Amino acid sequence: MLLFLLIFCTGLVWGQDAIESTEEKAKTEKPAKGKVDKEPREKAEKPVKEEKEKPKTSGLAIPKNMFEVGVNGGAAILGGDAAFKPSYGVGLHFRKALDYVFSLRGDFLYADLKGMNDPNTNVNREYQTTWMSGTIYGVMSLNSLRWDKPVRGTNLYFMAGGGLNAFEANRIEDGLEPRNEVLKKGFLDIGEGTHIAMGGGISFRVGKKVNIGIEEQAMMVMGSYADRVDNIASGKSTFRDVVSFTNLSINFNLGNASSQTEPLYWINPMDGVLNSIDEKINQRTSGLIKDEDGDGVLDAIDQDPNTPAGAMVDTKGRTLDSDRDGVPDHIDKEPFYMPQANEKVDETGVVTNPQAGGPGRPGNGGGGVTEERVKELIDQALQNYQITDNRSSAAEWFLPMLHFPSSTAVIKYSDYGNLAGVGRMMKANPNIRLVVTGFTDSTGSESANNQLSYERAKNVIEHLVNSHGVARGRFVLQWKGSADNLVPTSSSYMNRRAEFRIAGPGDVEQEAPAPKEGGY
Repeated sequence: MLLFLLIFCTGLVWGQDAIESTEEKAKTEKPAKGKVDKEPREKAEKPVKEEKEKPKTSGLAIPKNMFEVGVNGGAAILGGDAAFKPSYGVGLHFRKALDYVFSLRGDFLYADLKGMNDPNTNVNREYQTTWMSGTIYGVMSLNSLRWDKPVRGTNLYFMAGGGLNAFEANRIEDGLEPRNEVLKKGFLDIGEGTHIAMGGGISFRVGKKVNIGIEEQAMMVMGSYADRVDNIASGKSTFRDVVSFTNLSINFNLGNASSQTEPLYWINPMDGVLNSIDEKINQRTSGLIKDEDGDGVLDAIDQDPNTPAGAMVDTKGRTLDSDRDGVPDHIDKEPFYMPQANEKVDETGVVTNPQAGGPGRPGNGGGGVTEERVKELIDQALQNYQITDNRSSAAEWFLPMLHFPSSTAVIKYSDYGNLAGVGRMMKANPNIRLVVTGFTDSTGSESANNQLSYERAKNVIEHLVNSHGVARGRFVLQWKGSADNLVPTSSSYMNRRAEFRIAGPGDVEQEAPAPKEGGY
C-alpha cells in the first residue's frame, strides 16, 4: 500500500512537470496559421534557453503557493494494558499553508497494532488491532523565526488537532487464529470514536517540489472505547489508550511552478516584502531613466522626445539651431551663419538670396563659417596647446599634495589614486620634470625632521618609478624638514606632507641630509 501511494504521488509530480513543459513549449513554438515555410533553411538556429520566470511574491500579503502531499511509513505502537510488539503503519497527508507560520494538514493512518502476553502473569493479553483514523492538524512552522535565507533547507514544525478513528480489536489465545472474545458478548466488533492528537517533525528540502521528513504523532483515544483498543479492559476504565506513529515521509509540492511559489513555510516572509519594494521602485523609476530617442536627455525632461538619430540637442532635448534660420544643425550646411533681414534659406540652411553689402558667404568672398571650418579651427587650437616647462603653468595647480601620519614616511593607501593621476600626467607629457619636496611638522629635532622629510619625498618618487614606470631622471628630490609650515600649529597634520611642482631649469636634486654625530 505504501509503495502504491509513493508511486501515485511521484506520478502526479512528474505529470504536472510534463504538462507545464508542454504548455511552455507550445507557447514558444506555436506556428502562424496558414503559413508554410517552403524555402529550405540554411542552418537551424540553436534555441535560446530561457530561464523560467520566478513566481511573483510581491503585491500580495500571501502569494499563491503550492500544497503538499506526503506519504508516511514507519513504526506504530499502542500504549495500552499490554506490552507492544513491533508493528507498522502507513499514511497519507495533505498540507496547505495559511500564511508563513500556520498551515492546515489532513492525515489518514492505517496501522496494524500488536501486543503480547506478560511472562510474569498467567493473564492472556496477546492482541491484534487494525486501526484506521483521520486527523485534522493545525501546524506551526518555526522557519519564520529566521530571515537569513530566501528559501530554507529545513522546516521544523509542531502540530495539534483531533479526528475520528475506527478499529477492530481481536484477542489471540494459544497461538490460534485471532478470535474476538467480546464479539461473543455482542459488542466491540468495530470500535468507533474520537481522538486528540499532537506531533512534531523536521523536513529537509531536496528540491523545489520534493522534501523528506521524520516525525512523531501521538493520538489519545476518547469516548467509551478509550481503553478498548487492545480489547483487554472490562468494565469502566479511566485509562486511555494512545496510538504512537513514528514515521519517515516523502512529500511532494503540487501546483504550477510558474505561477505559484513553494509552500509558504519554506519561504522567507521578508522575500515578498523586499520584492514588493523593488517592484514599486522599478515602477516609479522606469519612466525616469528612459531615453527613447537616444539623444542623451532623459524622457522625463526631454521636450522633444522624437529627436532624429545623430541630431545635436540642448540640455532640454530640443534640436539645436545655432543660426536660428529654422533649419536644425544636423541638416544645416551653414549652421553658424545667421541670415540677414530679408534673406531666405533653402531646406539645407543655405541662403538663396544673399543681400548686397551684407556679410560675405563661403565662396562669396566673405566671413561665413561652415561647420567644417569650425572643426578645423578647434583641431588647430588643440594641436597648438601644450604644457611648457614653466613653473607658473596651469598644470601646476592640479598637482596633488600628500599627507603623512606622525613620524612615518609610509604612503597611505588612500593616496594611491592621486599618485596614479600624477603617473598618467607624466606619461602624457614626456617633457615635464617634477620637483618632489618633503616636509615635516615642528615636533621633532631638526636632524630627525630633515631625515624624515627626505624619506617622504624619496618614497613618493620610488612609488611613481616602480608602480607607474616613470623614469627616475624626470624627478627632482628636495627636502625642507620643518621649514615652510602651512599652519602655525607645530603638530598639524597639514604640515606633514609631500608637494609637487613643475621643475624649472634651475631646480637641482638635494643630497640626503648629513647624519648628526652619534646618530639621529
